[in-house]
Amino acid sequence: MAIMSMKILLRDLLLVFAAVALVCQSANGQEAAFDLRSMSLEELLNVEISLTSRTEVKLSETAAAAFVLTGDDIRRAGVTSLPEALRLVPGMQVASIDANKWAISARGFANRFANKLLVLIDGRHVYSPYFAGVFWEVLDVVLEDVERIEVVRGPGATLWGANAVNGIVNIITKDAGDTQGVFAGITQSYG
Repeated sequence: MAIMSMKILLRDLLLVFAAVALVCQSANGQEAAFDLRSMSLEELLNVEISLTSRTEVKLSETAAAAFVLTGDDIRRAGVTSLPEALRLVPGMQVASIDANKWAISARGFANRFANKLLVLIDGRHVYSPYFAGVFWEVLDVVLEDVERIEVVRGPGATLWGANAVNGIVNIITKDAGDTQGVFAGITQSYG
């Protein structure tokens, strides 16, 4: 009898914990959405990016076709992988080859082994030395750790080298101090 009551108590505690986690998560999401809606157009254009000149420049003052996808945008869209997040960026071609292989490019040159799109994670190259492209399915980035994704569509080879002919994608992750804690997630797929 005592074992049965322990199981019921454990189940009830897990349900309470799950309910509290959901309430905290929804309150946090509402607060972030409120902050974005309360910002003026000028404040939104004051977002700084570093892809166009290798130094921090305001988005409104850059001379390139740049787009910044924030972590809040990614969470609100409900995407589950980096390639799916890049589908939110205007001008990016993202094609699914099979369940976990992707062909991603800018300016219309998308194939599995496209090597003219430079991909950086926190400013470091993540291309394969075999063909100088990116194996998207093996990138070790958890979407919840992404602070923002900066994308420049167009040539950047003069600053970034030969792989930046069609564009640059810089995935900027959160600081380690901001990601402390526990994260758990469940996904399910069929087929």
